Amino acid sequence: MIRRIGVLTSGGDAPGMNAAIRSVVRYGVYHNLEVVGILRGYAGLINGDLIHLDHRSVSGIINRGGTILETARCDEFLAEEGQRKAVETLRQNEIDALVVIGGEGTYRGAIQLWNKWHIPCVGVPATIDNDLNGTDITIGADTAINTALEATDKIRDTATSMERVFVVEVMGRDSGFIAIQVALAGGAEEVLVPELSYNLEAMCYDIIEGSRKGKNSWIVIVAEGAAKADRVAEKITEITGLETRVVVLGHIQRGGNPTAQDRILASRLGAAAVDLILNGEFGKAVGVQDGEINVVDLHVAVKQKKPAVEPFYQLIRILS
Repeated sequence: MIRRIGVLTSGGDAPGMNAAIRSVVRYGVYHNLEVVGILRGYAGLINGDLIHLDHRSVSGIINRGGTILETARCDEFLAEEGQRKAVETLRQNEIDALVVIGGEGTYRGAIQLWNKWHIPCVGVPATIDNDLNGTDITIGADTAINTALEATDKIRDTATSMERVFVVEVMGRDSGFIAIQVALAGGAEEVLVPELSYNLEAMCYDIIEGSRKGKNSWIVIVAEGAAKADRVAEKITEITGLETRVVVLGHIQRGGNPTAQDRILASRLGAAAVDLILNGEFGKAVGVQDGEINVVDLHVAVKQKKPAVEPFYQLIRILS
């Protein structure tokens, strides 16, 4: 019988993690579960950094970015000895099941705990890249898009005023999700993403042709995994002769108050994760598809997600 559960956040932080923690804690307490917070992800699990969480512990955090449990990437957990220490912490503290909140790396850690050590685990998807299967959107993605979009809108103001080309680099090492969404919503003229090949020279000649017709500013959105913004800017200046500026948004996209969508999503998924534990369903990840709670195996959730980039890209090109 499940009496005590643990909750951790791991990997890159995502806006809405706190809302998910709040939901896990309060929904768990409502169902007479004890909840233990594990600090700094799997590193805290190895080192035994635990705190008791109750209804009041999570007051006033639904609107806050980051994570009150803090987060870290833990190489030690990749080795069997690190996993053994983590399992010992769970057993010594009589933690019957674990809710992990994070992205692909977090899920892979949970897969090890469940498959190899038989520790009941459930995953809650929280990553700004939206690259996990089994859910239409992950916690933090909507906030990251809106943060990047707000910055891009402000850059557009100065680009138009100064008649310049701006290359804006957004996060997305393996996924162009943020870039493609921001490009469409921000009216960008071009976007470079890892999923699609591109021709910088052809793009530059498009800029020259547009300039000849009287267009005086351009916004190019670049996912960090597709190209480096400074190199793209150098090429544009080299071929077009136009003044080009670079803006790398970086970690600003991880911070800030989560949007309403992320708070609602996190609240729903945190509760859904506890429901799975109460029902004895482990090695699973929760998500939302077509507005409904969806459940998949953890190993399915980490398979490469292929977002529908091409239709969005074609629309961006037509509308630019």
